[in-house]
Amino acid sequence: MQRVPIYVHTTDPISWTGVTGQLTGRPEVRVLAEAEAAEAAVTLVVVDSLTPQRVQTLRRLRREQTRLVLVPSTIDDGQLSAAVECGVVGVVRRGEASGTRLVEVILSAARGEGSVPADLLGRLLNQMRRLQREVLDPRGLTLGGLSAREVDVLRLVADGFETREIATKLSYSERTVKNVVHGITTRLHLRNRAHAVAYALRNDLI
Repeated sequence: MQRVPIYVHTTDPISWTGVTGQLTGRPEVRVLAEAEAAEAAVTLVVVDSLTPQRVQTLRRLRREQTRLVLVPSTIDDGQLSAAVECGVVGVVRRGEASGTRLVEVILSAARGEGSVPADLLGRLLNQMRRLQREVLDPRGLTLGGLSAREVDVLRLVADGFETREIATKLSYSERTVKNVVHGITTRLHLRNRAHAVAYALRNDLI
């Protein structure tokens, strides 16, 4: 078995010693030193709570292309949403963070799978349903931020159709198709049609 390289990011040395002590020597993972952090496939972020400063830390770590597992002492609904927005794929409460549980979540994260305690997952799903019902539905949007019309247009762009062909297939004018694509790229700060398609594919929107 290839050992998963992991980095442990903590706010205090006691937490770092406790978490690395449980993971050092486990055959499934390899704990990296700070100088090797860029090599991590998964980063464990150990915090008391997810303050705005810690949210910024998560965003910075996510930009380094590592998968994030959050190990908080406490976490409320707002903090859970913020963690997901920052790219966290696994959550383990510190009170439940045994070596075995941490390794399970790390391996899931390394495979690209999410792992969240059942009660937190239920709360997150309720938040998503409320967001869809109260905010997105009245605006004709999906959770990905695209309307049904935008999704239809991008799917055809991804299939290689030109503006005229897309207009014919969807019974739109060519001007409408161009406006839809322009609206997507402007709102999401994308460079062009290809970038819009790449964004939609990467985020499983089409």
